[in-house]
Amino acid sequence: MMLDFKFFLSLFLRRLHYFLVVALAVSAFGVTVAYTLPAGYEAKAKLLVESPQIPGDLASSTVRTGVAELLEIIAQRILARANLLDVARKFDLYEDDRKISADQIVADMRKRIKMTLPGRRDAASFVLVSYLAKTGETSAKVTNELVTLILQENRTLRTAVTGQTLDFFKNEVKNLDEELAEQGQKILAFKSQNQGALPDSLDYRRNRQASLQERVLQMERELASLRDRRTRLVDLYQRTGEVVVTGESLSPEELRLQELSNQLASALVLYSETNPRVKALKAQVDAAEQQVAALRSGAGGEAMTAYEVQLADLDGQMEFLLQEKKTVEEELKALEESIDRTPANAITLGSLERDYDNIRLQYNQAQADFAAARTGDQIEAQSRGQRITVIEQAVVPLQPTSPNRKKIASAGVAAGIMAGLAVVVLIELLNNSVRRSVDLTNRLGIAPFVAVPYIRTRRQANLRRFIIFMALVVVGLGIPITLFLLHTYYLPMDLLIEKALNKTGIADLVKQFRQSFGN
Repeated sequence: MMLDFKFFLSLFLRRLHYFLVVALAVSAFGVTVAYTLPAGYEAKAKLLVESPQIPGDLASSTVRTGVAELLEIIAQRILARANLLDVARKFDLYEDDRKISADQIVADMRKRIKMTLPGRRDAASFVLVSYLAKTGETSAKVTNELVTLILQENRTLRTAVTGQTLDFFKNEVKNLDEELAEQGQKILAFKSQNQGALPDSLDYRRNRQASLQERVLQMERELASLRDRRTRLVDLYQRTGEVVVTGESLSPEELRLQELSNQLASALVLYSETNPRVKALKAQVDAAEQQVAALRSGAGGEAMTAYEVQLADLDGQMEFLLQEKKTVEEELKALEESIDRTPANAITLGSLERDYDNIRLQYNQAQADFAAARTGDQIEAQSRGQRITVIEQAVVPLQPTSPNRKKIASAGVAAGIMAGLAVVVLIELLNNSVRRSVDLTNRLGIAPFVAVPYIRTRRQANLRRFIIFMALVVVGLGIPITLFLLHTYYLPMDLLIEKALNKTGIADLVKQFRQSFGN
């Protein structure tokens, strides 16, 4: 085992120049990159997402977006192309490089801006904002500008949401009010067109129908009675030639005449014709007869007998009853038609009123929502809801925060050592020559008596040492000088590395790895 270790150590020492060249090259590259990368200053600001100042059970804001979602929306708006270009123009961030395109400016600023959003819901929601710049003043200015934009975006977003909600419910209340008025006009027009056939007056019309039907029956009985009296009057007159005059069928003048005649007959029984009372009664009877005759002659041109007077009176009563019956039957017919139309009208009116009630319920709900939206708008207008406040403004950093030169240099040296060892191991793995007597025994199956190593001359040894020394000098000095010249006169080291990664496609792999690691 000890012999093997010595053998491998001898192999390493034999290939030491390869190890030194590769290790020195990689280490020189790493150290040079570490100390040529431009210094970056990163000023940080801390924000706090405060809970609503007014309890939600008393009055709540109409902005129901969660903290994480709201901050993500604000971050995406801040990182929008137009905002980043405005910030770059405002602070002249890229005035030294006039050839840089707008896309490159946006991409570079998005890499420099960091917004750390809260990860836990049960903890206080703190937001860290920073910007990586070449100078501390620029980093602080841009970071504070980003904080201002975040506060503005938060206020704009919340007030816009509440304003849109308020306008929506305001228009909804207006539209429902118009629909309610229109539906009310429909109900009013329907009731006007069907005024006598509405369900609310159905009981009255049915009672009226029953009353009129009873009235028709009563009139038919009265007509039958009058027709019977007329028939008996005609039969009596045809059999006897006269009729019994009753006071009910005589006029006041005729009644007066009949009364005076009765008084004269009574007086003649007691007194003589020359008695002054009898003479006075005769004079009154004559005057009454003349008056009745004058009335009869004025009414018909000729004096009407008692028979004719009674017939005319009965015919007049029957005609009056017939006219009244016709009127009542017409009203009954109208009532019957309205009662028949009432069920259909009740259905239509019920549908109209149901639609009216539904619209009214929607209107009442919209009114309540409008009041809540107005309260929520006032809450956001007075900044009483959930808000973002600044805990720490960004201050100018005194020391650069990046890059970590010691860490990069150490990583470069370690990578050089590993690369050198890997090259030595690879060379030895690819070398199949016989270097020990045991190799002859293992491969050829023979046992040599003695093994003579390859011996270099002094000249060959010196030449080999000179070549190794010059290679180390070229690698140790040439690589740093070349990188420094490229960084100074061609392209800054960070941009040069980024350009090389983009051309080789390694940048996409790194980006995918970061996304996968972040998810």
